Amino acid sequence: MGLNGTVDGGGSGARTGSGAGAVGGRRSRNAGSAGNGSAGNGSGNAESGSGSAGVGGWGGRAGVHETGQHLGPRASLLMSLAFALLLGALSALVMSPAAQHLRSLQDGERARATLHTAGACMTGQCKVTFEADGQTVVADLPVGSGGGKSSVGAAVDVRYQADYPRVVARTQDTGGGGAALLAWLTAGAAVFFLALSGAAAIFLARQRRT
Repeated sequence: MGLNGTVDGGGSGARTGSGAGAVGGRRSRNAGSAGNGSAGNGSGNAESGSGSAGVGGWGGRAGVHETGQHLGPRASLLMSLAFALLLGALSALVMSPAAQHLRSLQDGERARATLHTAGACMTGQCKVTFEADGQTVVADLPVGSGGGKSSVGAAVDVRYQADYPRVVARTQDTGGGGAALLAWLTAGAAVFFLALSGAAAIFLARQRRT
């Protein structure tokens, strides 16, 4: 009986110890599983943070792309306005007054002149020489004059003011000459660029609405 009791006691103790060990092992595994779950949640949060950062990055790139799209029409608007103003000023302040000045000499005194200095007559760099009231006059042809291809010494028919012979123009130019043509051309170009600037402004307004 003593031996059996010992054996039985030992067996019971072994079984009890084994059971306790099994319970402890299960608890350890459960704790480990909980730890792994926490780590998984942390990884998920980290991935969520990375996703948020990615969304922010795409948003920044989208903003840059949108700004790049708006830069083109804005630049076109500014350039078109600049060209329109420049050409309009050239037509209104330079070419139109030059054409009017040439027309004002239609009834001037007539004389036979010689081309004294050749060059870009359209920009007022040509000179003629002629006789007026017994004196030799060297006068500049006004802006908008033709005859730029003529050589020095070529004969030129001119009109001049009786009281001030240095105000002179070629007879062919007293209808307005090249100045009148350039006035119309520059005015038309100004209107064209103004229309382009209007189209660019409408495009920008539609872009802002969308």
